[in-house]
Amino acid sequence: MLDHFGFLAPFYDRVIGPPDASRWRELLGLPVPGRVLDAGGGTGRVSAQLLPLVGDLVISDLSAKMLRQAQQKGVQQPVAAHVEKLPFADNSFDRVLVVDALHHFCDQREAIADLVRVLRPGGRMVIEEPDLNRLSVKFVAIAEKV
Repeated sequence: MLDHFGFLAPFYDRVIGPPDASRWRELLGLPVPGRVLDAGGGTGRVSAQLLPLVGDLVISDLSAKMLRQAQQKGVQQPVAAHVEKLPFADNSFDRVLVVDALHHFCDQREAIADLVRVLRPGGRMVIEEPDLNRLSVKFVAIAEKV
């Protein structure tokens, strides 16, 4: 099976563009001294902007090539994992985010249940899906099917 995300990794950020860091600060209630999980975080385009605002940041993704891109941005805790079966203890993160990735998870209900499992009581989870009207999103969707 072709690793579509590995294929996209070198140019994904240029096509999709940078995230709005101030928006993520507001949605996640940052800065926070605790642990943050960027699930399905790919190249780390969001994680890299959050690094100075959190105590400890972990990024998970299935694509090793995407995680290498994240490491090049300074994200030091990449974890290759299925979101439906995260290798973390219960209640181990203060914040959890999923950016433009939920639609890729094999079992979305199971994925959300596992994200809730690793989120501490009183923590905050933010899930954002891509705007399908954006040309760059359409381009990535086509490339994923090649």
